[in-house]
Amino acid sequence: MRPSLLAAALSAAMLVMYGGEAPAASDTGRAGAQVQSQADAAFAGLSRRYLDEAMALSPVAATGIGDHRFDAELDDLSEAGRARADAFNQRYLAELESIDLAALSREHQVDARILRNQLESALWNSREFQAWAWDPLVYSSLAGGAIYSLMAREFAPLPARLEAATARMEKLPGLLAQARANLDPARVPRTHAETVARQNRGVLALVDTFITPNAGQLQGAARGRLEAAVAGLREAVDAHQRWLDETLAPNARGEFRIGAERYDQQLRYSLNSSLSRQEIRTRAEAELARVRDEMYAVARQVLAGRDGAPPTPEAPSEAQKQAAIEAAMEYAYAQRPARDEVVDFARQTLEHATAFVRGKDIVTVPDDPVKIILMPEFQRGVAVAYCDSPGPLDKGLDTYYAISPIPDEWTDQQVDSFLREYNDYMIHVLSIHEAMPGHYLEGAHSANHPSTLRAVFRSGPFAEGWAVYTERVLADAGYLDGDPLFRLMQLKFYARSVGNAILDQGVHVDGWSKEQAMDLMVRQTFQQASEAEGKWVRAQLSSTQLATYFVGAQEHFDARRAAEAKAGAAFDMKAYHDGILAQGAPPVRFARQLLLDEPIQ
Repeated sequence: MRPSLLAAALSAAMLVMYGGEAPAASDTGRAGAQVQSQADAAFAGLSRRYLDEAMALSPVAATGIGDHRFDAELDDLSEAGRARADAFNQRYLAELESIDLAALSREHQVDARILRNQLESALWNSREFQAWAWDPLVYSSLAGGAIYSLMAREFAPLPARLEAATARMEKLPGLLAQARANLDPARVPRTHAETVARQNRGVLALVDTFITPNAGQLQGAARGRLEAAVAGLREAVDAHQRWLDETLAPNARGEFRIGAERYDQQLRYSLNSSLSRQEIRTRAEAELARVRDEMYAVARQVLAGRDGAPPTPEAPSEAQKQAAIEAAMEYAYAQRPARDEVVDFARQTLEHATAFVRGKDIVTVPDDPVKIILMPEFQRGVAVAYCDSPGPLDKGLDTYYAISPIPDEWTDQQVDSFLREYNDYMIHVLSIHEAMPGHYLEGAHSANHPSTLRAVFRSGPFAEGWAVYTERVLADAGYLDGDPLFRLMQLKFYARSVGNAILDQGVHVDGWSKEQAMDLMVRQTFQQASEAEGKWVRAQLSSTQLATYFVGAQEHFDARRAAEAKAGAAFDMKAYHDGILAQGAPPVRFARQLLLDEPIQ
């Protein structure tokens, strides 16, 4: 059998780790080098087999990653399917534990720890956390991803993707039946049930957006099969909607708060961070106090000499600090694009940020610019922009910076609220975060690392933390000529990331009420009430993910400080940024350890 492209890619990566040649052994270290070589070969083989086999168990994820061997298949969440996945993960964990990690090269030591975390996490999620039994979002997300991952990117000709989508649509009624069999209403939180009841028909919106308008690309039997699959899926979604409305939602009695013990375990697996829950909370609370003080100092600049400004004493009370910051932010809110100029203004901010990064020599900028697109209609109305990168194995495809026009049907009141939040300065912050030098640039650098395993399990805290880190880097470098209103909006955006980490623990560990959560979001971190309402729901639906931004940013700030201390006067910011991005987006602690030659731990 011809080896898969995935296996071939990984094999090549393992032979050409980081620069294309193996380190030479000294005369006194040849025995140790031989042991390392044997351990590396064993791990390379394990990694290659794992990735080659794992994709068959998670076809929807495989499509998103860029392995298209299973584009016509769907994940099996039945009892038998879960048992097969558990046995697979247990087998590879046992094999991994037989390898002496200390005998591996430093690059392989990192990848081995990433793989071990992934295997342990999968087993814990299946056996202990058991989201398959209480979280209906597992199934709705999988159903939507099954279609979206096939149709949103042009990795293959449209007729081929339509045929794969047809096969998946034929299988989706079975997935919905598995959801009804697996979910225990007594364990399902009400918010989860009600959210999925509202979202259930979203899979049909994807079909109507991507598939039915293009059905003419298929002819004859293939066209007839597609139309039958669409009709069958509509019937299945209708039946599932009745179950959601009449059985699940009325009987949902589960607790959405996961508690300290499960939170700590999930935090360990999902963030793979050096920071514990207690350290995150302590740092976040201290950082929020510091950021609010900095916002007050900037507000004093903004308000100086303005008629009707509130008092800004050097030693303010909390009420005076709050009033001054809110008053200063009103000047930023007043500067915003017209309703029909959001897209053009976002393009301008991207051009400005790119020129600034190049001009200040902050980090190496790829020659090919990010491709700006209009955000697909069904995704509009939540944020102005996002970064849409291809899967790590889909080489050569474009990265999109998607920009949203304001929906035509919005009222003037909705538009006003939206543009207060996403004013001129905040759109600048978003372009920095999502594209330059944030997500787009980080992804372009990270994609060059040869480890396929590291690409497949790319660290969320690394990516999100880098994007948050770069907001401050550009502000410190004098972006927009040091305009204090830009600094104020950058600090507001950062305060939201800090607050997210506190909110996540407050809700899931400390049992916060909605009133406590809203006070943190609206008063302490200056979010719009409508945005905070949505975040309150999000905090109930997810756990630990909201901490990703703050934790990743803190680890990036820590790594930068460690690099500066080690290099002293010789520290070069651009060389540091290029170096940390060259590690392939592992958890930040591993990127730091590799770059600064610290012990891998």
